[in-house]
Amino acid sequence: MSSEPVTSTREAVLTLLLRLGQATATTMASQLGVSVQVMRRHLRSLEQEGLVDNPCNTTGLGRPSHLWRLTDQGRDHFPDGSEEFARGLLHTMASHLGPDQLQTLLDQQAAAQARHYRNLLGDCPLEKRLQRLVELRRQEGYVADYEPCEDQHGWLLAAFHCSVARIAEQFPVICSQELQLYRSIFPDCQVERVHWIQEGDHYCGFRVQPPVSASPVAAETTS
Repeated sequence: MSSEPVTSTREAVLTLLLRLGQATATTMASQLGVSVQVMRRHLRSLEQEGLVDNPCNTTGLGRPSHLWRLTDQGRDHFPDGSEEFARGLLHTMASHLGPDQLQTLLDQQAAAQARHYRNLLGDCPLEKRLQRLVELRRQEGYVADYEPCEDQHGWLLAAFHCSVARIAEQFPVICSQELQLYRSIFPDCQVERVHWIQEGDHYCGFRVQPPVSASPVAAETTS
């Protein structure tokens, strides 16, 4: 007895929901040529992975209809060409504008992004701002974290995965923009790059140090 091609059926279910928007298990089973029981098993498995959900929908009289749909995570399962688009766009801009003008545009973009972050972070103590920034960066696809520096003067802001790392390999100016971004987010601090993936480190790290007259981290964390 041959086993069912689980992977192909799984992908077919996701693709069908992408095309239909939402559908019942019965409808999908009919279109994919499998039993309703088999379809429900696939749907439950996909639901456990967070790729689909089935909010209860009532249409007229009778029993409610369970319409399955893709979650945001389910939509993210499909290929995303944004990286190739961004790389191509930067190549075009660099060839038409030149490196200096490209740097100027990226600096302007970093300044606008920094203003957005500063509005979200507010004027709370530095540690709290770092915590909020790390949460925002994680939502953007970065594996980010922060911790006190070894000398207890300042904080180490680390990114173990950069969502634009492949683009930065071809356009190192992106990394310069990132440093400028952090300096603009924390204008009351001194920010320096101390670790860099492009130079062989396994993560990018930035030292965020408050003014010398400010209390060291140890005092801030105990206040």
